[in-house]
Parts: sequence; C-alpha cells; structure tokens
Amino acid sequence: MTFRFCDGLGADGFGWIVDEAMTRASHALAADGMVWLVDPLDWSEAIDRARGLGEPAGVIQLLDRHDRDCAALASRLGVPHLVAPDEIPDSPFTCVPIMRRKHWRESALWWPGARTLVTADALGTNGFYTAGKAPLGVHVLLRLTPPKALGAFEPERILVGHGEGVTGGHTADALREALRTSRRGLPGLLVRLPFAGR
Repeated sequence: MTFRFCDGLGADGFGWIVDEAMTRASHALAADGMVWLVDPLDWSEAIDRARGLGEPAGVIQLLDRHDRDCAALASRLGVPHLVAPDEIPDSPFTCVPIMRRKHWRESALWWPGARTLVTADALGTNGFYTAGKAPLGVHVLLRLTPPKALGAFEPERILVGHGEGVTGGHTADALREALRTSRRGLPGLLVRLPFAGR
C-alpha cells in the first residue's frame, strides 16, 4: 500500500490516506495533550507522528466493519478500542448515532471546539460518493434515508473515511447540499459510478 498524509489540521491533528480506488483515510485527532486514532490503518510514519501530538487515549472505530488495524493498534498502544461508540468519556467529542442495525452500526464524531465533523461511511468525497459532481456525498446505500442528524451541525471541517476531507467556508453548505440532494441524485450517481456498466 502507498500512503500519504492529508487533511492537515494544525495542532488538532492530521490524516493519512491510501492511494487506491477506495481512498481509505485515517485520522489522528489531538486535544489537551491526548490523541485519538480514528479508523486507523497502520502506517508507521503516521503512528509515530500521532504519538508526537500527545499521549494516545484511544482508537475509535466509527463503523463496525471498518476493522482496518484498529484492534491491533489499540492493543499495541495499550488504549481502549471503541467500536461505533455512543460516548467517549474524557474526550472533546460528541458521538452521533448514524446507524444502529445488525449489519451496520456506525457513529460520527462532532468536535465542537474545532468545528469538525468526522464520519466513516455515511459521507465521503471519493468518486463512489460523488461521481465527481460534488465535494461531498452520502453513501449510496444511505441515499434514500440520509443521515439527517448531521444537518444539525455547522462544521468548518468534515473528515471522512473514504477520500480527503472538506474544509473552509463552504463546508457547512456542502454538508447541507449533500443531505438535501441525497435522494434526487441517486439515479445519476448510479449511472456515473466507476463500476457502472462493468
């Protein structure tokens, strides 16, 4: 796998991404001398850099099937491994339930102090989510029932599990547009998906 850094968040952390079709992204979030790894893939450069931000506090797996290297890293770092949590004690994050089904349990993180929203699969920025037509999109399997709870937030940054994040003054608008057009954009998305017609 070929990794690279992405989503530079200054003192708040950073992301790293795999150069592949799925563009799997992981993040390190830092606050008050502590650092949390979110849906991490084990890349030694990223893990070392994350440890430089603070004391490891936990590995957060936002989606039950996003096993990635979460359990192994939590064990190696000696920290809790939290899967689709409802809360994260002693952290700056609020957990937002996205799905609570047998085969899809997902939470998002809202970090109010940093105006940052973090999702695993509910939102994404790669072609599978957007087909190149928008900065942000809803997962194809959630398009008919989009995660409207996320519309309550006014993020300045959205970090996702697939693709690079969205930042800047247009971020909240991109979120509202993705949720608003979720159903209407489904037929066009299916036609433009990379695997369509194959």
